[in-house]
Amino acid sequence: MKTVVLYKSKTGFVKKYAEWIAEELSADIFEASKVTSDMLTTYDVVIYGGGLYAAGINGVKLITQNLYKFEGKKVVVFATGASPCREEAINEVRNKNFTYEQQKHIRFFYLRGGFDYSKLKPFDKLLMTLLKWKMKRKKELTPDERGMLAAYDEPVDFTRKKNIDEIISYVTSPN
Repeated sequence: MKTVVLYKSKTGFVKKYAEWIAEELSADIFEASKVTSDMLTTYDVVIYGGGLYAAGINGVKLITQNLYKFEGKKVVVFATGASPCREEAINEVRNKNFTYEQQKHIRFFYLRGGFDYSKLKPFDKLLMTLLKWKMKRKKELTPDERGMLAAYDEPVDFTRKKNIDEIISYVTSPN
């Protein structure tokens, strides 16, 4: 099965997962900005990875706007974020990024990534600083918010190669 892995990574966590997936599947791998949707039609499996930003998957429109071109192919989208995997959050991301009809054709996975403030571009730093101020004004923080505030000073990396196992199993399954 001819497979391609595409990714859009701002701080390296998505790229790390994309490289592991491509290695496991002996797949071609490209940064999403380097391909066109027509190039992808020659593949049997199309895998896209992007980071989460306010529950939106960075760059996923490459897949959603061209889904009709991938008819009969396995289409996988994975997203990374610093938060732990929680079913309700995963469903929120799925429903925010994909219509009900798209969800029938796209298999979505959430892989825990990390957070490294120092790797952000100026605009993203500004947005994350605003979020930091908003969290600091709260009277009570959730454990996730406390962890996020600590990560501003000390980067966190939750990537683990075993996290891709479910994607590999899905892609290599006969259905």
